[in-house]
Amino acid sequence: MVRSALALAALATTAVPGLDVVATRPPQTANSDYQTTGLLDAGGRHWVIRAPLHPAAGAALEGEVALLANLVKEVDEGRLPFDVPRPVGFAALPEGGRAMAFRALVGRPLVLDRLTPGPGLSAELGRAIAAFHELDPAVVADAGLPVYDADSYRRRCLAEVDEAARTGRVPSSLLNRWEHALEDVALWRFRPTPVHGDLAPEHVLVTDGRISALLSLSEVHVGDPAEDLAWLLAAAPEDSLDAIEEAYSLARTEGADATLMDRALLVSELALARWLLHGVRHDEQPVVEDATAMLRALAEDVADAPGIGAHEPLVVREYDAAWAPDDEADAPHDADEEAEESQAAEAQPAQTEAARSEAARTAASESEAPADGVRPTEAEAPADGVRPTEAEAPAEERQLPDTEVAAGGQHGGAEGGPDRAAVTEELHLGTDLPDFLREDDRHRDR
Repeated sequence: MVRSALALAALATTAVPGLDVVATRPPQTANSDYQTTGLLDAGGRHWVIRAPLHPAAGAALEGEVALLANLVKEVDEGRLPFDVPRPVGFAALPEGGRAMAFRALVGRPLVLDRLTPGPGLSAELGRAIAAFHELDPAVVADAGLPVYDADSYRRRCLAEVDEAARTGRVPSSLLNRWEHALEDVALWRFRPTPVHGDLAPEHVLVTDGRISALLSLSEVHVGDPAEDLAWLLAAAPEDSLDAIEEAYSLARTEGADATLMDRALLVSELALARWLLHGVRHDEQPVVEDATAMLRALAEDVADAPGIGAHEPLVVREYDAAWAPDDEADAPHDADEEAEESQAAEAQPAQTEAARSEAARTAASESEAPADGVRPTEAEAPADGVRPTEAEAPAEERQLPDTEVAAGGQHGGAEGGPDRAAVTEELHLGTDLPDFLREDDRHRDR
């Protein structure tokens, strides 16, 4: 149930004995899962109280509390360059669950329009996300939060696409686009990492040009790092993306992930399908209509765009014969031709010096001269004395094959599908459509 700010303030005094609240302060927000209110105490200190609005959110908050105990250690030991909420007290709710009170963290919510090219806040953001992804996955797993390998995450996405398709509200062009990307095995060779799972401007605090804190960690899991870059791909200024991606890549110890941004593009598009499913599951018709309109707009935007992860085939021009020995070593040979060449070589007697001289005199005669009157010099002749036929000559242009795509058929919607009854098994970018998707319709072609 949604409470007034004063009611939440009263809960805060229960959670933190001796807390003397004198006023409410920002943030004061509520979505379908949580209600949050800022408070000011008599000593001038700022607090935040966060209360779940339904049992599933309450269960997720308990998982976050367990995670925060691990993350605080990572911050204090210098492995995270930003702070996280530090719970101080809890207040039981009459309907079940409990609210969490903590000291407000330093910083203001990120303003995406302030992200610029080059070093600065954009690079700081890329490094901060990379630092979270560099955490040991055990930090998340030990808190009892979900862990997905690359294939299980891919299959969950396929199940969501199937469920969205059954609504009849997703354009077929988008379904085909997503299915091709999800069936392209080359895109899904990544190492799972800790993932925030719900990054948005209001969940990233900034102070003095650096990232000072991350908030709302109830969606953390081990999975695809591309999830935490999708929101930036969809809404950040386009000229800031290179700086974010470069700083992120340099801060990752495992090296570059060649398909990271391709998967991030896919995740940003699937966020609209998840928004649609949220409306369908909760019978919220305005949400369904909003998501349907956005999906149609996206289908128009990407109608002429290449597929996700699609790359032009590489064409190698002017193939040099000097490369031939390495390539020909692996080339298939005709067994009959090899046998004939071997027999001919054995039947040919060795030439004596006199025979070679006689052959030279015979070749010099005019009756034996070639039609053009010009004979190749010894330097120009092939080492083996045999010139290739036209059929054996290397092609002037070779085209490399396209990246192999996994063969597949129809993906099963039921197999590997999510168990939506279990809170820790629900993987999404947030139950509410992020503000950057609602306010900014820039699902750009990457």
